[in-house]
Amino acid sequence: MRTNYCGAINAGYLDQTVTLFGWVHRRRDHGGVIFIDLRDREGLVQIVCDPDNAATFQIAEKVRNEYVLTITGKVRKRPEGTVNTALFSGEIEILVSAIDVLNASLTPPFLMDDDNISEVVRLEHRYLDLRRPAMQSNLRLRHQVAMAVRVFLDQQGFLDIETPMLTKSTPEGARDYLVPSRVNAGHFFALPQSPQLFKQLLMVSGFDRYYQITRCFRDEDLRADRQPEFTQIDIETSFLSENEIMGLMETMIRGLFKSVINVDLPDPFPRLTHEQAMFKYGSDKPDLRVPLEFTELTDIMKDVSFKVFREAAEKPDGRVAALCIPKGGELSRKEIDDYTSFVAIYGAKGLAYIKVNNLAGGVEGLQSPILKFLPEATIQTILTRTKAQDGDLIFFGADKTKIVNESLGALRIKIGHQHGFAEPGWKPLWVVDFPMFEFDDEENRWKALHHPFTSPADGHDDLLETDPGKALSKAYDMVLNGSEIGGGSVRIHRQEVQSKVFRALNISEQEAQEKFGFLLEALQYGAPPHGGIAFGLDRILTMMTGSESIRDVIAFPKTQRAQCLLTHAPSAVDDKQLRELNIRLRQTEVKPG
Repeated sequence: MRTNYCGAINAGYLDQTVTLFGWVHRRRDHGGVIFIDLRDREGLVQIVCDPDNAATFQIAEKVRNEYVLTITGKVRKRPEGTVNTALFSGEIEILVSAIDVLNASLTPPFLMDDDNISEVVRLEHRYLDLRRPAMQSNLRLRHQVAMAVRVFLDQQGFLDIETPMLTKSTPEGARDYLVPSRVNAGHFFALPQSPQLFKQLLMVSGFDRYYQITRCFRDEDLRADRQPEFTQIDIETSFLSENEIMGLMETMIRGLFKSVINVDLPDPFPRLTHEQAMFKYGSDKPDLRVPLEFTELTDIMKDVSFKVFREAAEKPDGRVAALCIPKGGELSRKEIDDYTSFVAIYGAKGLAYIKVNNLAGGVEGLQSPILKFLPEATIQTILTRTKAQDGDLIFFGADKTKIVNESLGALRIKIGHQHGFAEPGWKPLWVVDFPMFEFDDEENRWKALHHPFTSPADGHDDLLETDPGKALSKAYDMVLNGSEIGGGSVRIHRQEVQSKVFRALNISEQEAQEKFGFLLEALQYGAPPHGGIAFGLDRILTMMTGSESIRDVIAFPKTQRAQCLLTHAPSAVDDKQLRELNIRLRQTEVKPG
């Protein structure tokens, strides 16, 4: 029987006999004495195999990296000068009296303490990758975060209730993963994108406070750091206002960061309206570590001769904004060209700029190819509003508001982190007062900005039918260092309001009944006011661990192409399985090479 974990033994166990299980991390033969670093999930301990014990020594000579061993031995102090202060067990070693090989191992494709490994190789051998200390630490932290969340919510009276994994497809949002039904030929389940409707129904059912740490699925287009399956901390409660829900969730996250990674988050979190966030930072998830802000210039550009600025200012949905970079005049022409190429990714057609060499010299103290197109009074207003100083550089965005916000917003973050403007630490905030809808030009209709079950703000019910673009919602997002880690809202609890939202979204009464009839009916049976939030567990952990990829905090992730390199999923299935499901694959044309 195991008496201890390898990495949990220290000088407090001196002269005790222990039995350990673990993997060979390293084996070293030093002039007849064999040292083995034995590793388990708690860490390493040094094992000493003395040639005086011939039986154990002969076995030790044969073991190699990643062999699975059990050993029994006596804990003793390491010789003077060999203490390893980096290890919990660094003051001691174990003199082996018995050793047994539980299983041998092939030579692994990489060493467990190697940090320079191709991600493809790591994912192909994920069971080995997960033995690495960094990955063990990440998954241990994942457990600690989940436990801290459960403890907090349990203390607040929330019940852990499971909702279905096989549900109805309601394609109002991301694309569903569909599951064919063998019993009901020609019909399909969908894997849940979130438990949204079921948690609302639980509120109608009177459970009052619900939570679930659950898997969700979205068949999204390929993105750098998204997963087709991910984990949500899903929460819903009745009879609380949006401010009360935000206050409770803020307390949870603040306690979580303190208890798990000993980080003190501010109390309270600052709040920005959606309008303020877009106006100042061009983003609904601003990174407040970067203090740079936009300067609004649309109003002064409607009469200038510079066509790019004038036309943007004249558009109903246009914007002209500036981003002043302190000491940005030091940027080289190549760096400016690189930033111009960067904003083009977001649809910007160019990146105008003004270098402020000498404010006292007036226009002559400025450097830019656009100066000749701008009146001196306009130039002075730009300098006044941006509060530019000698040595600064002013970048401009001029286009549709969406393009300006996205391009200058991304540029703000890139420059902020590249040139040392980003402050260290953690900067959380709430973004509130989101619009109910955004207009989809391709489909020529309104779409829900969050989801179609979000309640309109007080007094905005009538706008749902008269002017949907002006309707605000009771939605709120928690943002941390430029990432949305949680999003929620007060839900619609009255059937007539929900029907208004469906009409605003151009969902007919018949379509609403087909997709959401069960919800519309439930809302007529005394549905309480309710609201909630969902936190992205994977995203929170990525930030806590400082990982470069969300895949580093998930045990068995998918690639950017939604593939599992370990199991080679997804894969083809045989014809018998397809026939049982009444499915026939479309034959694809094979073109000659």
